[in-house]
Amino acid sequence: MAQTLAQLLASLPEEERIILTLHYLKNLSSTQIAQMLRVPQTAVDGVIASGRAHLTEALEL
Repeated sequence: MAQTLAQLLASLPEEERIILTLHYLKNLSSTQIAQMLRVPQTAVDGVIASGRAHLTEALEL
């Protein structure tokens, strides 16, 4: 059975889910997210990349 995007997002680890939601659904840049969460921008960029990979993998199945 195919999962919806909302279900896929909900299945991600909390950190990925929060950052991907802020990035893709709230249209915030990685710089804005990093400032908001008080973490390095490179960390946010890494989470976005890994989260995108997880979602892409799940959608291809």
